[in-house]
Amino acid sequence: MSVALLERAVSYSLGSLVLVRPELLGNPTPCARWDLRALIDHMNDSLLALAEAGDLGHVALRPTGCEDDPVRTLRRRACRLLAAWRETARCPQVAVGDAWLAREVVAGVGAIEVAVHGWDVAAACGQSRPVPEPLAAGLLDLALAFVDDDDRPHRFHPPVRPASPARSSDRLLAFLGRSA
Repeated sequence: MSVALLERAVSYSLGSLVLVRPELLGNPTPCARWDLRALIDHMNDSLLALAEAGDLGHVALRPTGCEDDPVRTLRRRACRLLAAWRETARCPQVAVGDAWLAREVVAGVGAIEVAVHGWDVAAACGQSRPVPEPLAAGLLDLALAFVDDDDRPHRFHPPVRPASPARSSDRLLAFLGRSA
């Protein structure tokens, strides 16, 4: 189930990348510390780590950098990530640092990260691009299970109140500290 969410999250985020133009790379993002270029660099690191998790069963916790065109690098890494998770299921657990996590947990957490940052990319480009409802509903269930107070304010901002009426996309983003 989580691997299917990861695939859909990657597809959604790839759709957001078509909005990126070189002159927008300095735009602020919903991630207060990052402009769009820094967010894309972070996503490049995340996708490479997720590909390693799917392909090798472990994650190297180190930044990797990318070539001159970060969007092209991100698209290439997205393809590698999808191939790694589709073709290999031999590792039921993934080593992340000193911890061992179930493969489905890594895929689920990765899906949250990839989809929400895809939304961040669209927002930084000045576009409203809600996370598709079926994907957002599945990710919201996972976020409620995986994200707790220990993750705030380091990984996520405190939750905000979603607009009313709120779709699953709005509730997911609000839970992770973003205003849709």
